[in-house]
Amino acid sequence: MIGNWLARRKSSNAGPTASVPPGTVVWTVGDIHGRLDLLRPLLSAILEDFGRSAGARKVLIFLGDYVDRGPESKGVIDLLCRLADGGGVETIFLRGNHEDRMAAFLEDPGIGPTWCDYGGREALRSYGVTAPADRADKEAWAAASASLNAALSDRHRVFLRDLQYSVSVGDYFFVHAGARPGVPLDQQSRHDMMWIRQSFLDDGRTFEKIVVHGHTPADDIQSDHRRLGLDTGAYATGVLTAVRLEAAEREALQTAMTGSGVELWRSEVETIRSAKRSAR
Repeated sequence: MIGNWLARRKSSNAGPTASVPPGTVVWTVGDIHGRLDLLRPLLSAILEDFGRSAGARKVLIFLGDYVDRGPESKGVIDLLCRLADGGGVETIFLRGNHEDRMAAFLEDPGIGPTWCDYGGREALRSYGVTAPADRADKEAWAAASASLNAALSDRHRVFLRDLQYSVSVGDYFFVHAGARPGVPLDQQSRHDMMWIRQSFLDDGRTFEKIVVHGHTPADDIQSDHRRLGLDTGAYATGVLTAVRLEAAEREALQTAMTGSGVELWRSEVETIRSAKRSAR
C-alpha cells in the first residue's frame, strides 16, 4: 500500500515561475539503468496519482537511459512497453546515449567493447548474451551482436526505434542530456541532446524553457533557473527519481533501496547541489 503521500503535499511560497498548461499533470522519470526493482514501485505510485487526476491530461515522460549498468535492462524495457501499450496515460520515451549505443551495436559489432565499458555487458546479460572477454576478437563481437539481434523481440526493437530526442510541455523542454547554450531549443543537434555535459552544465545562459534532463548523476535533484536534473545514479545509489509538474508546482518522488527494502521518499524541488560529472 503506497498511501496517499500526495495529499500531504506542502504549498511552496517561492515556487518556480515555469508551469505546464492548465488541466495537465506531467510526471517525468530520470535515468533507470536496469533498476527494475526501483522502477516498479515508482511507477505504481505515479499511476496511483494519475488515478486521482480525473479529467486531466496525463503525461508520463521518461528521460532515457533505461538500459546498461543495472541488472535488468530487458525487464525495464518489458515494463515500459506494457505501460505504453496499456493506454490511459500519454507516455513519451526519450532516447538516451545508452539506448543509442545499444541500437548501434545491433548494426555495428565494432562498437561492442566501448559500449561494454559503460554498462553494455549488463544489458547483454539481461538478454541472455555473454559479452566476449577479448576486446580484439572481432568474430566474437559479431557473434554477440547476432545473438542480441536474435534475442531482441520485435516489440523491443520498435521501442528502441521510436524513441524521441526531445519534447516540450508548457514552459519545460524534456531531453536526455541537456542542450547547447546559444542554440534555440528547436535547433539542437541529436548528438548534443544525448551526450552534452560540461558545455551545458557550466554555462549560465538561459533557454526559452526550463530544460529537464538526466544523463549526469548527482547526489540529489539539480534545480535552478535554467534546468532540472533528475539523474540520481539509480544503478549505483539505489535511488530513482521522478518529478511531478502541475501548474507552477514541482514535487519529487523517489524510490530508494534501504536496509528494509524499497522505500518511497517525497520532497519539494527547491535546492541545487553539486553534480557528479564523470559518468558517461
